[in-house]
Amino acid sequence: MSDLSGRWALVTGAGSGIGRETALALARRGADLALCDLDAEGLEATRRDAEALGRRTLARVVDVADRDAMRAFADAVHAEIPAVDILVNNAGVGVAAAFTDTLLEDWDWIVGINLMGVVHGCHFFVPRMIERGRGGHVVNLSSMAGYVAGGGASAYTTTKFGVRGLSECLRAELAPKGIGVSAICPGMINTPIVARMRARGPGAPENMRRAVEIFRRRNYPPSRVAAGILEAIRRNKAVAPIAPEARISWVLVRLFPGLVRWSVAKIYARRPGSAPPP
Repeated sequence: MSDLSGRWALVTGAGSGIGRETALALARRGADLALCDLDAEGLEATRRDAEALGRRTLARVVDVADRDAMRAFADAVHAEIPAVDILVNNAGVGVAAAFTDTLLEDWDWIVGINLMGVVHGCHFFVPRMIERGRGGHVVNLSSMAGYVAGGGASAYTTTKFGVRGLSECLRAELAPKGIGVSAICPGMINTPIVARMRARGPGAPENMRRAVEIFRRRNYPPSRVAAGILEAIRRNKAVAPIAPEARISWVLVRLFPGLVRWSVAKIYARRPGSAPPP
């Protein structure tokens, strides 16, 4: 990981937050980049900054939930190179709502991006990594909500548990091919996802205003998640909690699962309604 010259990394959701910082961290190590995002302006800024570092880039505006768009993106990438070396499925969104407040349209939206977006990334890029036979690494962005199930974010938590489960399956299947797989569980990171999430239920506007302020004051930067992703690749970690609360929760949920369930239930009972995804 100290020198990625001649390697290609693909990052979804590369226009802001964790995706942008991860793309640039990889570029600083020498990797050339395939990038996608729905935010054309943010994507262009990342592409421009990566090229200023001397990296080759291929950037496309792509909705990861759209399988045809992802297929076309993969075709464009594979027209340039046989396969990527590092695949980072990062694109994600949030829904802050209890199950009974979550609309079916919200489920379609978040499952399409958070879970099927990862499936699409793996489906269209992993087979070429296997075919090339040079190994590589797959990074899937899960969440602290991928192992701590609290109230107020049922749809988000479901998708992040799904990403972690998919990552565990892929890790077993791809290990004989020399391809590592890591599920990244960041924690409370100051990124645009909180301000952009859909919120439902009683007090949703105030809950979201408070959540944005909490994340802003905490100010744990996405650049530290990017550093954690590079370390997870280097060490081929199966699950990589990043922020302190994510690391502590990962230990507790394995040692004292009943205590964790009791604690999150008590917390939600004191403050029901919309909750931000960690």
